[in-house]
Amino acid sequence: MFWRYLKSQLVVLLCGGLVGPIFVVVYLALGPAEREEIQWMFYVGLLITVSDVLVAVALARHGAKAAARTAALERSGVLTLARITGMSETGTRINDQPLIKLGLRIEGPGFGFDTQDRVLAGVTRAGNFTARRLVVLVDPATHEHQIDWERSALVNGLMPATFNLAEENRTYDLSGQAGPLMEILQLLKANGIPLNGMMDVRSKPELRRQIQDVVRRAAAQPAAGAASPVFPPSERSAAQRLEELEALRTTGAITDDEYAAKRRQIISEI
Repeated sequence: MFWRYLKSQLVVLLCGGLVGPIFVVVYLALGPAEREEIQWMFYVGLLITVSDVLVAVALARHGAKAAARTAALERSGVLTLARITGMSETGTRINDQPLIKLGLRIEGPGFGFDTQDRVLAGVTRAGNFTARRLVVLVDPATHEHQIDWERSALVNGLMPATFNLAEENRTYDLSGQAGPLMEILQLLKANGIPLNGMMDVRSKPELRRQIQDVVRRAAAQPAAGAASPVFPPSERSAAQRLEELEALRTTGAITDDEYAAKRRQIISEI
């Protein structure tokens, strides 16, 4: 908590909160005669400094609660896919990134529900919106959920996914194969192994065997091992394609000219 507070305090100071301490230091550095003329500087600086501390404490507490919530979902939640059923603008921008509202359909073993989330639509997330699916951690009892953007990027092919099987001296590329990758992610989560750049599971023979089985099954599928998508693009209606196109323009992934041209093409195919 202490280190989280220090980080929050540094952010607050860099975002303008440094003015308060500067006012106080300048006031104290001057002699008694000069201080009489700028007493306001001391009180304003003190007020800003106290506000800085309170804001930093609030940010640290919020961050601690969010981290605890994520840890609880990672520990006991269910990892599943959410289907994006709708996207709309909120008219709000944060750090030049639009805040959009997502409609989600979340289904898993023994549960299924519709919900909404407000998320920042940065350019790096545009591929997830186009794929119309997100990886989420869900508490089946309360329906509390959290989008996992890193896992979503892996499942949607925005990150490479290669697996080296030493016994065969061969590397398999499962990039963008949602089905097999979700199986592997669920196996890793069940064994408490976080997703990172390089994973070595040689110390867990049973887990290693299970992952190898998934990789081999994916490679044995038709079309060079291409797994069937969870949400087949061929089933998308023109309205869904237009909605996806709108999301791409909203996130800045395409220009207005590209948007207009693609929109005309979709309408002409109706």
